Amino acid sequence: MLTVATVNVNGMRAAAKKGFVEWLAATGADVVACQEVRAEPELLPPAVREPEGWHAVHAPAAVKGRCGVSVYSRAEPSAVRIGFGEPEFEDSGRYLEVELDHVVVASLYLPSGDVGTERQAEKERFMAAFLPYLTELRAKAAAGGREVLVVGDWNIAHAEVDLKNWRGNRKNSGFLPEERAWLSRVYDEAGYVDVQRRADPDGPGPYTWWSYRGKAFDNDTGWRIDLHVATPALADSVASIRVERADSYELRWSDHAPVTATYAWPPA
Repeated sequence: MLTVATVNVNGMRAAAKKGFVEWLAATGADVVACQEVRAEPELLPPAVREPEGWHAVHAPAAVKGRCGVSVYSRAEPSAVRIGFGEPEFEDSGRYLEVELDHVVVASLYLPSGDVGTERQAEKERFMAAFLPYLTELRAKAAAGGREVLVVGDWNIAHAEVDLKNWRGNRKNSGFLPEERAWLSRVYDEAGYVDVQRRADPDGPGPYTWWSYRGKAFDNDTGWRIDLHVATPALADSVASIRVERADSYELRWSDHAPVTATYAWPPA
């Protein structure tokens, strides 16, 4: 069995003080992917920079205090890749992949965007470059006898069942028609599978992000944007997938919740 968790920590140094360290010590995951770390490795507390029992790989952004992705794995990776070959995003702290036995696991922090601004243009450039890479990655991994799992904050709600207030967000980044169409291409053209929807086709949710403002968390007014996106054979092997939603607002250590899935992989 292979258990993989992903979570946007919304600043690792703050999350470490609020409960991430305890969560990491208690998790049964074999791999943990983190996004929005927002710190260079040397600035992280030892408990999250090099936690006991884990092989840690960090990919900070060149711009200090921004982005940053990490992968913790029980087994030592046989190879590590930072970035996906697009010069603009090589040192942006948005993509990191590790090769393990039988599987490539990647941590993704796709830009959030903001309609009518450069941030949205950046998101569009990222998506345009990332889609062909996903196709290339699947073919390369298959040639090496591996499946692919890209987990992380994809910053797109694919369908109406993936966010509570979909009517009010139709013109907002994260639920734009062109963004949703792009994610459809990840599934239909590149051949990947949304593992949560494989396990739970109907929804609504389960949501993975709730604004800190107002009563969004208490009312479960959230978005499902933290995804496990896998090649078909791996997705078909999913035994369970769950959102580790905090029991109360006060117990949250991020505005996102971990999404943890167990796969019957590699096959016997």
